[in-house]
Amino acid sequence: MKVGVIADDLTGANATGVRLSKQGFRTASAVFGLVPPNEDFDAFCMDTDSRYASVQEAQRRVRETAQSLKKHGVTLFCKRVDSTFRGNVGREIDALLEVTGEETVAVVVPSFPDSGRITVGGYLLVHGTPLQRTDVAKDPIAPIRQSYVPRLLQEQSQHRVNLIELDTVLQGEQAICQALKDSVRQGYRIVVMDATTEEQVGQIAQAMAESQLPLIPVDPGPLTVAFIQTQFQSRLSGNKVLVTIGSVTPTTGRQLKWLIQEWGCQPVYVPPGDLVMGSDQREQAMQKAIDTALERSYHTSVILVTTYHPDQGLLDLATLARKQETTESSLAKSITDGLAGITRRVMEQSKGEIGGCFSSGGDVTASLFATTGAKGIELIEEIQPLVAYGRFIGGVLDGVPVVTKGGMAGDEKAIHTSVRFLRAQLLKGKTNFSKE
Repeated sequence: MKVGVIADDLTGANATGVRLSKQGFRTASAVFGLVPPNEDFDAFCMDTDSRYASVQEAQRRVRETAQSLKKHGVTLFCKRVDSTFRGNVGREIDALLEVTGEETVAVVVPSFPDSGRITVGGYLLVHGTPLQRTDVAKDPIAPIRQSYVPRLLQEQSQHRVNLIELDTVLQGEQAICQALKDSVRQGYRIVVMDATTEEQVGQIAQAMAESQLPLIPVDPGPLTVAFIQTQFQSRLSGNKVLVTIGSVTPTTGRQLKWLIQEWGCQPVYVPPGDLVMGSDQREQAMQKAIDTALERSYHTSVILVTTYHPDQGLLDLATLARKQETTESSLAKSITDGLAGITRRVMEQSKGEIGGCFSSGGDVTASLFATTGAKGIELIEEIQPLVAYGRFIGGVLDGVPVVTKGGMAGDEKAIHTSVRFLRAQLLKGKTNFSKE
């Protein structure tokens, strides 16, 4: 399965494409008349440059782009629109529906909550201000004079437009799914839906998938990305990444900050003192981390387990070693062994949903070998200096892809870049989208 996103300007195409790329889809954008090379791409984001074109020209470009994408194997279409609804939105939807078949229905969700765009009662609000009261009302080419999206679309489209309001959306996926089916049964080809949060947008995407209707997401980006993820959900089994970090250096802190910002993952923090051999909390801390990591794996594609906390001081291993009459190195190893044990058990209990590992620091990687029974790593590629990609050989993680990084290696983007690379490999290797 391949995806085609048709946008009316290049920045919009790129914005949606980047969101797809961050989710591990290999994505390319191109301008009208050009199609990126066919090989290995999961999604094409095409700019028709039609926002301010005449009605006839805008529709011609959308039709030709959709037909071209069909020839390149695209079977899942999406329509990217401006977040303030400028342009020939209704007319371009009509053109795409014409190419994709008479049973296809466009689901329009104008909301982009992370950018301050929400839709309530069919009215599009920008940071709480009705659309017609924002600067788009002063657009010199195509000013927007109203905020009620169904009316905006109905003035441009030849198809009937329905609205599913927020009270239905708040009832959850089942209610949304039934409302969609009812709209289709009543003959609507365009359905506008309210949403005020990213979670609601995700629920709409899930409901669209569950309906098993031939639907096209129309939005500024969030719905498209969420819907594409639902369509590949069964194929995406095993595309999630478990990141295990034992290093406590300032370099690691900066890299983790970037990773968390880019992937939106919430760290599973394990106090290092709890993992020291002999600690009364060790097994309890490990089990808590395992349970939390598995719970997080249901909601995010990157699961981060770490002993690094920006507000936590360094553990005084010297004092602990004296109290326990042991060495600092043995205590340090017990911490990394604890992290490795958490990693193994999360991987095993994820039932294949987590398909790859990332570890930072030689000690953690060595502990992973011992804990999982691995005999080695088949080295495949250098991602960047001191960052290697390969697969475990032997043991309970035999064949599982892994990226290892030196604790001090790389700039602030190093872990993020490594995880993105690993996730792309998982998608390409396990799902093989582009060859379907």
